Amino acid sequence: MNSHPEYIPGFLELLTVLPEETFNYKIAARPERRRHFEKELTSQMEIALNILTACLNISELKEQVLEAFASWLRLKHGIPGSVLATHPLVLTALSSLNSDILSEASVNVVSELIHYTALGSSGGVSVQMPLIQVIVPQVMSLQVQLRDSSKDEEDVKAIARLFADMGDSYVELIATGSNEAMMIVNALLEVASLPEYDIASMTFNFWHSLQVILTKRNSNIPFGDEASVEAERNRRLQVFRQSYESLVSLVSFRVQYPQDYQDLSYEDLKEFKQTRYAVADVLTDAASVLCGDATLQILYMKLVEAVSYCGNEQSEWRPAEAALFCIRAISNYVSVVEANVMPQVMDLLSKLPHQPQLLQTVCLIIGAYSKWLDAAPSGFSKLPLVIDILMGGMRTSEDSAAAAALAFRHICDDCRKKLCAYCKQLFHIYYTAVNGEGSFKGTAEDSLHLVEALSMVITELPPEPAKDALEELCSSVVAPLQEVINLGPEVLEKKHARELTVHIDRFAYIFRYVNHPGAVADAIHRLWPMFKVIFDLRAWDMRTMESLCRACKYAVRTSGRFMGITIGAMLEEIQGLYQQHHQPCFLYLSSEVIKIFGSDPSCASYLKNMIEALFKHTTCLLTSIKEFTTRPDIADDCFLLASRCIRYCPQLFIPSTVFPALVDCSMIGITVQHREASNSVLTFLSDIFDLAKSSKGEQFLSIRDSVIILRGATITRILVAALTGALPNSRLETVAYTLLALTRAYGMQAVGWAKESVSLIPLTAVKEVERSRFLQSLSDAAAGADVNVLMSPVEELSDVCRRNRTVQEIVQGALKPLELNLVPVS
Repeated sequence: MNSHPEYIPGFLELLTVLPEETFNYKIAARPERRRHFEKELTSQMEIALNILTACLNISELKEQVLEAFASWLRLKHGIPGSVLATHPLVLTALSSLNSDILSEASVNVVSELIHYTALGSSGGVSVQMPLIQVIVPQVMSLQVQLRDSSKDEEDVKAIARLFADMGDSYVELIATGSNEAMMIVNALLEVASLPEYDIASMTFNFWHSLQVILTKRNSNIPFGDEASVEAERNRRLQVFRQSYESLVSLVSFRVQYPQDYQDLSYEDLKEFKQTRYAVADVLTDAASVLCGDATLQILYMKLVEAVSYCGNEQSEWRPAEAALFCIRAISNYVSVVEANVMPQVMDLLSKLPHQPQLLQTVCLIIGAYSKWLDAAPSGFSKLPLVIDILMGGMRTSEDSAAAAALAFRHICDDCRKKLCAYCKQLFHIYYTAVNGEGSFKGTAEDSLHLVEALSMVITELPPEPAKDALEELCSSVVAPLQEVINLGPEVLEKKHARELTVHIDRFAYIFRYVNHPGAVADAIHRLWPMFKVIFDLRAWDMRTMESLCRACKYAVRTSGRFMGITIGAMLEEIQGLYQQHHQPCFLYLSSEVIKIFGSDPSCASYLKNMIEALFKHTTCLLTSIKEFTTRPDIADDCFLLASRCIRYCPQLFIPSTVFPALVDCSMIGITVQHREASNSVLTFLSDIFDLAKSSKGEQFLSIRDSVIILRGATITRILVAALTGALPNSRLETVAYTLLALTRAYGMQAVGWAKESVSLIPLTAVKEVERSRFLQSLSDAAAGADVNVLMSPVEELSDVCRRNRTVQEIVQGALKPLELNLVPVS
């Protein structure tokens, strides 16, 4: 060190980088090698720290020494807190915090020390108390610098980071509410009050963690009986009450629209919205501690003050909008019978100007407090007032119309029983907004909220009035569709899909939310001739078919077995059209039919014919991985339907001639890159392997085994290939579950198939010990061990085989999942 001082900076750089490489996953190292490397470094920790301590004597290298020290602290070093508390490196870092120019390296060291003292692997807070008692006073002495206007923003941010780290790491200690703890809380409140959002928001995670500890019933409060625990819990809530009240006042202003909001770029507007969501989360944390009604009282005072600005010459609406946004954020925490503040809030809403952003928030707050409108003594009396506001919102702007429609839906959902007597008025609102009788500014999607709203109220009506109301609601949708159909087939075929789906989607919402099975069954029976015309003439049009199948799906789901002969006509229609047009939506409609009617013996003949026809045609379409890639939606819906058949009608599906063909088809599609298609294929296979878990499926195990055992080795090999790189790493859990389900079903025979597969992988890619661990986990699965416990060796094999592109290509070249002979086994 003395003979070649010029080498020391480079040597320190090396000492800094070495621990960092432990966590650098860009390096293609085996998991075992990575663990060994970390263990090697940890064993040399004392030597490394001695070298760094020696380098402290060179003052110009102090910053670099501390950076290297911070890097080594990230290792699981296990040095006792009592040793670190007196270590020269620690003392140097702490003393550097108070230097005129704040050392970034010293902040990094102290931050790492704070994190280390809270780690479970280090023994936790109690064991590390000697070190904590050294760190906390030094960090607390920096509080005065938060208010120092001469301090650079980066320095303030670094100090705030240390306070936030203390809060996050020592939150359980702080939750005791001791005097020392409250000093840290007050410092964190000061950080939250700083004008820079990036700095203030560092504390948000602490306030949430503290709230969880204070409010959860099973918190580890060290007191005996339940009454003592509850008393201590209430004491703590009382101690922190004032802090959370201050927090509400400190953060609520941050949601206010900026003066130049109209000139904000897309990215800036997105960032502003994220800020509002983050503040809303903090407010809900405060409401959990204070209770919603108390939080509402604080925010109401801000609203009253803000409303006074709306009447001045500038008509400043932004503070009022901000206060309302905050009140909306805590709506789930306010009592539904609150009688002091909410009536006054509702009265104030009508006095606000119809500025678009403000009106949007007003409409949203009405929707958020719909349960209050239903339950509070004075709530329902406010309904005419709020309906007038919502109607104004529907006419003002697209955003306010969307908010008003959503609010109307919430009101009808929560006040449906009381609104039954006002059906005529609700229909008037619906016609005004949806049928163009008014100037509704919302989109077709927004109008669906109004359809849903009316449908939920109809659900609460007695059967006969409900049937009449449903007929009236359907008539308003039928009229424009019938008008198009009456123009003739040529016009119907040329219409843009949007002109049809805007009406058909309303049928879907009606059938979904009007919960009167008999009435919906009658409605679909009357509408079927019109639906059939659209099916026949627009079967080529995917968007129209998806919309129409969605409407039919909800009709089937709501009506169930009331559908009678209509279901037969529907099945016949989609079965015939699928042969010609291959629309995936015909398959998902069939899935719904299977779910409802799969166990009905009277439908067995219909369903068996449908299953065989649909699957036979699909297996002819999906004959190669290229076809799976080209038609992923068909693959997805086909295997979702197959899984439904296993669950609801195995008696029709498993003995059929299409079952072996579909298993062969699934083997082709396991490695399709489309996420949903791949998941559906893998779920279908795992459902087959888990058949013994089903009471209905148990009797078909011998048929299943006759199909699977002949193909077992090939299926296993493809699954191992998928596990080791043929599918993205994000599918690992699904692939692993399927492989373990296969192993549970076929025991040591499946382990033998897996052994054959992994033996194909060269030892240059996978070591024998890694193979053995993987096969042992499968053996444990075969013996009935918990699947979750077995995931680690499976994940390790996957990581080893994916560690770089060269290895991955070697593995896939050995397993050849796409070149296997997939000709059906006879």
